[in-house]
Amino acid sequence: MGELQVWSNSVGGGASGFAHSHHHRSAYRRCDPGNGISSVVRLKKLPGAAPEALFVSSSPSPFRFIRKKRLICKMAGSEEKPLTADVVSGDMIFQPILEDGVFRFDSSNDRYAAFPSLSFVNTKDRDVPITTHKVPVYTPTFECLLGQQIVKIELPAGTSFYGSGEVSGQLERTGKRVFTWNTDAWGYGPETTSLYQSHPWVLAILPNGEALGVLADTTRRCEIDLRKESGIRFTAPSSYPVITFGPFSSPTAVLIALSHAIGSVFMPPKWSLGYHQCRWSYDSDKRVLEIARTFREKGVPCDVIWMDIDYMDGFRCFTFDKDRFSDPKSLVNDLHHNGFKAIWMLDPGIKNEGGYSVYDSGSKSDVWIQKADGTPFVGEVWPGPCVFPDFTQSKVRSWWAGLVKDFISNGVDGIWNDMNEPAVFKTVTKTMPESNIHRGDDELGGCQNHSYYHNVYGTLMARSTYEGMKLANENKRPFVLTRAGFIGSQRYAATWTGDNLSNWEHLHMSISMVLQLGLSGQPLSGPDIGGFAGNATPKLFGRWMGVGAMFPFCRGHSEIDTTDHEPWSFGEECEEVCRRALKRRYRLLPHIYTLFYMAHTKGTPVATPMFFANPEDPSLRKLENSFLLGSVLVYASTMRGQGLDKLTCTFPKGIWLRFDFGDSHPDLPALYLQGGSIIPLGPPHQHVGEASPSDDLTLLVALDQHGKAEGVLFEDVGDGYEFTRGEYLLTNYVAELHSSVVTVRVSKTEGLWKRQKRRLHVQLLLGGGAMLDMWGVDGEVLQIMMPSEEEVNKLVSTTEKHYRTNLESAKQIPDVEEVSGQKGVEISRTPIELKSGDWILKVVPWIGGRIISMMHLPSGMQWLHSRVDINGYEEYSGTEYRSAGCSEEYNVIEHSLEHAAGEEESIMLEGDIGGALVLQRKIDIPNDHPEYFQIDSSIIARKVGAGSGGFSRLVCLRVHPTFKLLHPTESFVSFTSIDGSKHEVWPESGEQVYEGNLLPNGEWMLTDKCLGLGLVNRFNVNEVFKCLIHWGTGTVNLELWSENRPVSKQSPLRISHVYEVIEIP
Repeated sequence: MGELQVWSNSVGGGASGFAHSHHHRSAYRRCDPGNGISSVVRLKKLPGAAPEALFVSSSPSPFRFIRKKRLICKMAGSEEKPLTADVVSGDMIFQPILEDGVFRFDSSNDRYAAFPSLSFVNTKDRDVPITTHKVPVYTPTFECLLGQQIVKIELPAGTSFYGSGEVSGQLERTGKRVFTWNTDAWGYGPETTSLYQSHPWVLAILPNGEALGVLADTTRRCEIDLRKESGIRFTAPSSYPVITFGPFSSPTAVLIALSHAIGSVFMPPKWSLGYHQCRWSYDSDKRVLEIARTFREKGVPCDVIWMDIDYMDGFRCFTFDKDRFSDPKSLVNDLHHNGFKAIWMLDPGIKNEGGYSVYDSGSKSDVWIQKADGTPFVGEVWPGPCVFPDFTQSKVRSWWAGLVKDFISNGVDGIWNDMNEPAVFKTVTKTMPESNIHRGDDELGGCQNHSYYHNVYGTLMARSTYEGMKLANENKRPFVLTRAGFIGSQRYAATWTGDNLSNWEHLHMSISMVLQLGLSGQPLSGPDIGGFAGNATPKLFGRWMGVGAMFPFCRGHSEIDTTDHEPWSFGEECEEVCRRALKRRYRLLPHIYTLFYMAHTKGTPVATPMFFANPEDPSLRKLENSFLLGSVLVYASTMRGQGLDKLTCTFPKGIWLRFDFGDSHPDLPALYLQGGSIIPLGPPHQHVGEASPSDDLTLLVALDQHGKAEGVLFEDVGDGYEFTRGEYLLTNYVAELHSSVVTVRVSKTEGLWKRQKRRLHVQLLLGGGAMLDMWGVDGEVLQIMMPSEEEVNKLVSTTEKHYRTNLESAKQIPDVEEVSGQKGVEISRTPIELKSGDWILKVVPWIGGRIISMMHLPSGMQWLHSRVDINGYEEYSGTEYRSAGCSEEYNVIEHSLEHAAGEEESIMLEGDIGGALVLQRKIDIPNDHPEYFQIDSSIIARKVGAGSGGFSRLVCLRVHPTFKLLHPTESFVSFTSIDGSKHEVWPESGEQVYEGNLLPNGEWMLTDKCLGLGLVNRFNVNEVFKCLIHWGTGTVNLELWSENRPVSKQSPLRISHVYEVIEIP
């Protein structure tokens, strides 16, 4: 594509020019129908130029700038720098925007070179300065290099980092680096650097407890690098503005300011805050009704049952299988009759099939994403070959919304948008080509390639679905769940933390992941309770339900071919724990619903880390097994051998009083109420529809050190938008101790609703779980006479004794390590960790002895990450894929796991592969060479019979590592062959085999150009007879093969090799 040139000169009109009389950025969009290439030109008024003196041309011209200054403008993804050549680095230029304390920073005075904001509710709020006397406390610096804009912000020593959206691993993010690139990340681990959502946002807590938020306002792939202590670094294609919020007095103040920019969470229907039961898949309407009936029979609260893709006819969206879901309206009517809502999945991939009405309609309306040549892109997903709606166009969003509107008529209560990164099968990038074309609306950025719109595709789909649901019924609030999203997607949809694993690591990690999303503007999230992939154990599932019932979004979900994961599927003991956990949630629903009303109207968070109660206390900033639900502190045990009875709690300053509902259990979290707080509680209904405004209302009260407390309750019909027209009741309650009497009263009300006549139950917490009870009438003053100090102490002592007795006598969930299932795979066991020098390796001896994680510490790069039962680093004993050796149980025969600085770490594994053969593997991180780790593998004959001449069957030692590609299109394998020829092997080459003189001469390297890193694999060429490269979906195999021959005791097969990471200049 030729460059587009912008001149400032007095030139005439003509076919290629137009006048522009506004002061803000304008976009001229050109889409060439011949080649599908499009361009966006940003115009600005140049100093001294008349408003009409702007001219655009895409062809050579004799005209040039009077000031000899030329701007090069290309599509997003262009290799050329969009900034002028005389600006390469320096302090960023600021302007105040939005409100006091919010600043926009740009790398030059050309603020209009940036694309429109897709994170702000209104892009003008980002682009129009305001008048204020405040100036920034911290000014970012920038450097433009090779088309990338690198932004750095240095903050005081002792600053802690959070946010960055949907990220796995630790809560406090110092030392971590992630990339915003929405990715189908099944079975992710704590070091995975790109998940399903993108939030180029960091929340910094300064040493004094003040907070600063930083947003890199770009939709493009963005590196968020927090590896330098107290420093933030963003790297993304030029140019983009950086927005800072604060410093403000608290992190809550920063999140409120952020909500003014990106919007607050949609107001969820109240039923959506109940428990949701899901599975891939409940395969028929009969099975769905059986699940619903069992919930009611067993008295386990639940509001929603979900339908995964198997309800469809051949995975075609907006259809129903004629045999298994023949009458969806009847099914939904039955569910509604029993108090359940129904949520159904819709994916973006539309089957490329003439005669399928959705495909025919979309083709007629020209709604599909196009390839660079202007034809519809076709990619493989669940239905087979699929086309994809281009949600960047308003006409396409309207088309999709119309389909959703019609779909709702089947009784659909909510919609689940999955696979909308968008995920594409059978491609190394796991998504569509970045060269694909989106003919987007001007206000979104115009006609651009996929690299520009990739991270917002899921949000735009969720928006379209949300708008379609509103079209179907304006008197109901839509409920949409989306897997992919961008910062600001909370305006349209809830989210969950993707395809997690059924193990203790993921249980622990789920708390931090939910909190990070909340700290990035998305308060309505939760994990798949129990874990999506693999078979949970009873103890793991019960413990996860205990904490999951306290998350903002509460859903159990599990993968196909795993054991059943309903609350009653793990025995009576686990079922009872789940019942108690969910009854807790339903008692707390008035409080949770009120939190969401405040989040929707004011932008306040719902679930936050414990340090929010005392931000200046650094000892609270890394606590990961607790969180605040408003003023309720939830303290959970996420370690297998540590129940509530063995949990040691750390508290913020102030008063924190324990409470429960007579339901304490070692596998349920401990609950505390902050002194100075009042929270509303309701009855433990089986579903939200059972609730009535005339139900007894309970107020749980914890006085502060001054003998005071306050709280709020929001009430409306639980759905629809009448609350926006005043049809609600917002009640502020206060309590105060004076002269041994605690008075509880209404201090203020808001809204048109009349208070229902109902009983009021006040429970005044005293400490140790003890409380005083008093009944009255809501709206009237209620007084509680405090007993003497001696009587209080006696009551507290008695209650604590009763509490301990309850914990000791509770029916324990069996601590069973292995659960047999259809897959026969138990992934809740803990891998062995080798940690020394530059590496952390995780090994699972019990299935294939495989390495499931290879983490290089200096670079922060996880080169290998896999599920427990397949992929990762495997070894086979034959030329066949997954031959003996890859799934057998290995024994640990030697180990040195010191975890001490300078100590060598190693492990020797041995697996029986049949025929008197064993596959032996030693993994070693030497202390004298901490930069690499070594693997020595052998196939050894142990007891080969004399009748065979002492030789085994034909065997081949086949080393099969599956490396993850963070940047698939920028990754390649390079080596020099034995004959001296040099090779670069890229993903488009498919599978390649090298042997003989073409064999790599003892070394080959996997390079990631974006990171500037190479993973070097060195081996003994005398042991390796063949090297194989296979590019998969977001992966590459670099295989080493021995010769194929029998072995004896005297002639084993061996391959020794090492891995090392080097920097590439």
